[in-house]
Amino acid sequence: MKRSTVYLFIFILALFGFALWSIVPLDRNVLGRERLKLGLDLKGGCYLVYQADLREAEPGTEDEIMEGVKGVIERRINALGITESTVQIQKHAERYSIVIQIPGIADVEKAKEMVGLFTVLEFREQDVVGNWTPAKGTVNGTEMTLTSRYFKENTYISFDPLTQKPLLVFEWDETGTQLSEQITQRLIGKPLAIFLGDKPLRGEDGYIIAPTVQEKISERGVITGLSLTDAETLSRLLNAGRIRVPLGKWEGEEFKPNIPLYDRTVDATLGQDSIQRSIVAAAIGIVLLAIFMLLYYRLPGLVACLSLGIYGVLLLAIFKLVPITLTLPGVAGFVVSFGMAVDANVLIFERIKEELRAGRSLGASVEAGFNRAWTAIRDSNITTFIACLVLFWLGGELGALMVRGFAVTLFIGVALSMFTAITVTRTFLRLIVHSRVINNLAAYGVTPLQITRNTR
Repeated sequence: MKRSTVYLFIFILALFGFALWSIVPLDRNVLGRERLKLGLDLKGGCYLVYQADLREAEPGTEDEIMEGVKGVIERRINALGITESTVQIQKHAERYSIVIQIPGIADVEKAKEMVGLFTVLEFREQDVVGNWTPAKGTVNGTEMTLTSRYFKENTYISFDPLTQKPLLVFEWDETGTQLSEQITQRLIGKPLAIFLGDKPLRGEDGYIIAPTVQEKISERGVITGLSLTDAETLSRLLNAGRIRVPLGKWEGEEFKPNIPLYDRTVDATLGQDSIQRSIVAAAIGIVLLAIFMLLYYRLPGLVACLSLGIYGVLLLAIFKLVPITLTLPGVAGFVVSFGMAVDANVLIFERIKEELRAGRSLGASVEAGFNRAWTAIRDSNITTFIACLVLFWLGGELGALMVRGFAVTLFIGVALSMFTAITVTRTFLRLIVHSRVINNLAAYGVTPLQITRNTR
């Protein structure tokens, strides 16, 4: 027996041991990686899609702006302690979209607040009849509303020395300073209210606070009236960055801000039911495959089952350590890749049986079977890889993330199946053949009557 075969066998066992250690149990963290990530259709949660209004963006800067928007939303979500969210950029028909997936949250409105799309403090003044209207000023000839978009990302919490109530301390950027000076100058002796976006925060009037302006305010200011929890959360979200372009949806040529193009929720109970059904379906399929391989190919079939067991553990380890978010279509890709792995073993074993029927020795038949089956396995898998790439591209173009999930899991699964079929199965068979433990050809699915005289 060659030493290389023994070394390869030890390597396979070590790799299998590490993979098994990394995935058991599936819900624990390992090597700094999170537990196995489940998509919304399996775990439950909220799915939001917003389109971007890039009409005021300079041509050629759209990709950079959208990457910035993605980063801000990710930081805002992470600031709230959510680590399994997914934020992606999509482009379709020359329009950009942001796709946000937040697991474990089945309330759309709560999800919107967590994303922070509405976490914009807006300053308002009263008109002649007492209604609150956006406080506006003019900068470089353009009328703008004074909001927290012009805060520098250095807000912090302080406390009033007399009342010990929390204060949100902020600093304006250059544009905010100019707007603040104009607005507070004309509102001296009048109230200037602070609202949280378009939605009332508390009280009938809906504002956080409406102090009377005593003097012109330039670079700095403070906001009172917030609880410590609200102030800390708001500070984190504001410091996470500003969304540079409006997000909402397009209806023809009209843009409606803050309204998602699409939103969907999946109940956690439904997700758990999907997991259970997926496990049952996968288990039934795998058991049927194992029975077929054992009955038809016998000893090689047993080796194939062991190889498939290693394949499944390695694949789950890849999903967990990369990590890859597993969705229901991803589970389908996982099961299909199992079938592809079996298909490779079938090609190999049929070649081995042909060689044995032709009268070649057991060792020579095993080597020839793998060598002659390789080209068919390679070509069939290459076509599958091409199909996966096309599905992945179409999924991105059409905004179908589920299709992408299927393509990714199938691609990884098929690539891994080539390793297990050619390397793992071959190593196991070589050990059995070279150790002469089982030489009876019937154990390999060939009877003496099927063997023809070897004329080669």
